[in-house]
Amino acid sequence: MFNIFMEQIVDANLNEVFEFFENPENLGVITPDWMKFEILTPRPLIMKKDAEFDYRINLFSVPLKWKTIITDYDPPYKFVDVQKNGPYKYWHHTHLFETEGDKTKITDNIDYKLYGGPIGVLINNIYVRKNLKSIFDFRENKINQLFNTKGVQNDTI
Repeated sequence: MFNIFMEQIVDANLNEVFEFFENPENLGVITPDWMKFEILTPRPLIMKKDAEFDYRINLFSVPLKWKTIITDYDPPYKFVDVQKNGPYKYWHHTHLFETEGDKTKITDNIDYKLYGGPIGVLINNIYVRKNLKSIFDFRENKINQLFNTKGVQNDTI
């Protein structure tokens, strides 16, 4: 099992930040263009517990479908998406939102597994971890732009 942990503080209030993140349409805003992110789920998209969302993304220049389910939804503090079908053997992404004075701390904690056993570990170490770091660096920069923040981060990728 691999883990990604990121914290970011933005210059916006908790409700404003949560409202942005709970809107599935905004995932495309904070995803790099090279991933060719596309939502396949018919609109309207409503975030709630047990909601399922279908996407198409490009990984390694290959278009892949990804289905997530929201397993926990506690506005404006938390939601969890779990991959139901997609490129990972396991993907569990906890999104946390906390007030930090007049700012908001965004925490992403992701546990994931790859297919392939020991070969999957090697692929993670050579490529996947770097790819995810690139994706989350883009995301962090985009979030800083959207919320006019210089950026304070703590991450382990």
